[in-house]
Amino acid sequence: MTRTVLILGSNGKIGYHSAKAFAAAGWAVRIYRRGTDMTAAAMGADVIVNGLNPPAYHNWASLIPAITAQVIAAAKASGATVILPGNVYNFGDTGGVWSETTPHRPVSRKGHIRKAMEAQYRDSGVQTIILRAGNFIDPEGNGDIMRLFLLRGIAQGRITSGGAPDVMQAYCFVPDWARAVVQLAEKRAALARFEDIPFPGHAFTVNALRDRLQAQLGRPLKVVRFPWWMMRLAGPFWELARELTEMRYLWDTPHQLCADKFTRLLPDFVPTPLDQVMLAGVPATVTGAGLAPAV
Repeated sequence: MTRTVLILGSNGKIGYHSAKAFAAAGWAVRIYRRGTDMTAAAMGADVIVNGLNPPAYHNWASLIPAITAQVIAAAKASGATVILPGNVYNFGDTGGVWSETTPHRPVSRKGHIRKAMEAQYRDSGVQTIILRAGNFIDPEGNGDIMRLFLLRGIAQGRITSGGAPDVMQAYCFVPDWARAVVQLAEKRAALARFEDIPFPGHAFTVNALRDRLQAQLGRPLKVVRFPWWMMRLAGPFWELARELTEMRYLWDTPHQLCADKFTRLLPDFVPTPLDQVMLAGVPATVTGAGLAPAV
């Protein structure tokens, strides 16, 4: 029997890589077109992957609850299982190895919004799988943390750190996340109605990123601090600057995601090697032509 998945947000990194992964696994893939009837699009689908997210953190307080209600309605009408990416905003600023049992104590407005969103799914009765991940790394460079932040100055020999460069951070290679989602979808009948699954991905410090890229690229790199003072000045006039500044605390909160539950559910999953993941964030113009002179 044909298995069918409806992908929401196919132009984003979650939707794009999920569509590729499901197609590679033999699923029939439907792409939701924004502005059309989501419930009608979901009829006959076994799984809905929710990759919809307001760009640049725009108006989360209104848009995320509205998207959530729309997805839940579509899932209830179709009987589909919803799979979505969770993040680490829920955990607040107490560092550690975060798991599905770690209390959700957000310290940011966006963390409270995400916590409420997850509660909507949990209380809806719709089967929901949250695969919770850290910073996204997309080899396509689709608005990911590597291209936009960490490696924004790599052509000039610089790596940008949002906080202390020796603080451990959780990262997620999006193609790996998508492969894991397919495997979870295929065993959804054995899962609970609401599953919170940490995706361990990779965890590393900015200093470790520098050291490994130096070895791969064959030249020294230096770590520079992100100019948060510019974001604070721009905040009153620029929404994205305000939203990024609110999340600054995460760069100084050492954390990674516990692998225990994920490994128990998908014991044979093999992640992409760390060196390959790190190099995926370096533009081809840099890896192929070398770096500009360091300054």
